[in-house]
Amino acid sequence: MVLVWAGNLRTVTDVLLATDSDDLFASVDAALASDDTRVMRVRNGQDVLPVVEQKDPDLVILDLQIGNMGGVASCLAIRQEEGMDRLAERPVALLLDKESDTYIAQQSRADGWLVKPLDPMRLRSLANTLLKKGTLFEGLGS
Repeated sequence: MVLVWAGNLRTVTDVLLATDSDDLFASVDAALASDDTRVMRVRNGQDVLPVVEQKDPDLVILDLQIGNMGGVASCLAIRQEEGMDRLAERPVALLLDKESDTYIAQQSRADGWLVKPLDPMRLRSLANTLLKKGTLFEGLGS
C-alpha cells in the first residue's frame, strides 16, 4: 500500500494479526508498529480470509488457537486461494503455544513460526525475514 504524505511517496507495510488475545495483540503491535508498519487485527479465524481479500496485507500472522477457526486452518485457506490464483501470494506466520505444536504447524504451509512466549526482537526478526521472502522456523523439528 502506498500513502502520500507531504508530497512524498511512502511505503507502509500492513501486517494482519489474527488473535483473540488482547495481550498478544499488544505485544505484536508494540514490537512491529511504526511509522512504516501498521498492524491490523481480527479476533476470529473465520475473519482472516475476508480481511486478507479486502485489505491485502503484506504479512499475515496467525495465533495457533483463534476462537472457532485456528491458525492452521486459516493458513491453509489462504494457501488454497493463492493456489487458485484468487489471492496474491504473501508470507504467513504462526504463533505457537508450545514446542510440540511444531508438528501441526508443519502441515500448515506457513512460511515461519515462533513459539510463545514472544519477545520484540524475535517478532521483528520473523517479520523482516518473511517480508524478504525468507523462512524462519523455531522449535522442535525446525
